Amino acid sequence: MIAKTPEPPYYAVIFTTIRTTIDEGYIETAKKMEALAEKQQGYLGIESAREEVGITVSYWSSLEAIVNWKNNIEHTIARNKGRALWYQEYQLRISKVERDYGFVKK
Repeated sequence: MIAKTPEPPYYAVIFTTIRTTIDEGYIETAKKMEALAEKQQGYLGIESAREEVGITVSYWSSLEAIVNWKNNIEHTIARNKGRALWYQEYQLRISKVERDYGFVKK
């Protein structure tokens, strides 16, 4: 599903990953982190796709909201577990969205 974001400006956190072959607890933790992120002040939405490279984009109202999410203790525990078990490699990018537009077929 495509996230319904407000009028810009807002921020996008782009999390690109290459997974290891270890799946133990990954799906459960990913669902838990998505539910937890939804409760964070400044959270606007999320989109995710996975093939050989996984890409998750979360949307936030401010840089402060992103830092608060990064510093959330449960998120920190999951991030450390990801480094130890689930990710061979990842890259995180933070971008300011200054313009957006779309199309919906009716």
